[in-house]
Amino acid sequence: MDTDFKQLSDDYLRIEQAILYLENHFKDQPSLDEVAANIGLSEFHFQRLFTRWAGVSPKRFLQFLTKENAKELLDRSENLLDTTLQTGLSSLGRLHDLFVNAEAVTPGEYKSRGTGVTIRYGIHPTPFGKCLIAATERGICHLGFVQTSEGDAVDNLVADWNHAKMVEDYEATASLIEPIFDLRYGVRSSEPLRLFLRGTNFQLKVWEALLQIPAGAVTTYEGIAAQIGKPGATRAVGTAIGHNPIAVLIPCHRVIRKVGEFGKYRYGTPRKKALLAFESTQSSTVSTAR
Repeated sequence: MDTDFKQLSDDYLRIEQAILYLENHFKDQPSLDEVAANIGLSEFHFQRLFTRWAGVSPKRFLQFLTKENAKELLDRSENLLDTTLQTGLSSLGRLHDLFVNAEAVTPGEYKSRGTGVTIRYGIHPTPFGKCLIAATERGICHLGFVQTSEGDAVDNLVADWNHAKMVEDYEATASLIEPIFDLRYGVRSSEPLRLFLRGTNFQLKVWEALLQIPAGAVTTYEGIAAQIGKPGATRAVGTAIGHNPIAVLIPCHRVIRKVGEFGKYRYGTPRKKALLAFESTQSSTVSTAR
């Protein structure tokens, strides 16, 4: 599976180039051939690349990357989120699909910034580029995508846990990657993945709200603020979302602006669009199959 993810990770670099091109030229509605040529591929090879990476045609995938489609998804998601909340399945300790269990550090542990904690970390290929994942004995404490360099990714981890003992351990973290990123095939760990979160009470409330957003759905910053009982704290909510330490599992990428714009993302807007479009197309594929 690691070999498969290596290929998908390499493919993602081209996918991101395509998304960047579309961001800059969406008003011109470029053809598939134009997008393919811009990233140095023929239309045939571009079609194969996209299908291998996303499991659907590039035309269908790229249709999502418009404001109108994002707005439609937001409209559909509002009812879906209401239903999810009414079932009572979602909480910080129990994700709606029982995929994640989360535990927060104590106030004393929060202040200690990792004193006495051993963190094992590794950098791995994923369908959305390389990521750094780190875990303690109590669960995953960090997941972030590599952007400028692997060294910078490690520095970001150390900044959050600067008193912890850091151990590079690729083998220890490798087993965590498949159940996180192979979701297109419905893969689930035999036991829920455990998260170990370090944040303020406000941040934890925001991250708890993010855990309640199902794959294939989105919400707004205003929606999260209302959900945690702080309707006037939209800006603070945005800041808390930006400090989410565990990408993908705590799905901050599923929060967009209420006008249908995708908004910023800690790991780049193209990656946010790729994650959302991937989840949207996979969700619709599963629904159609059923």
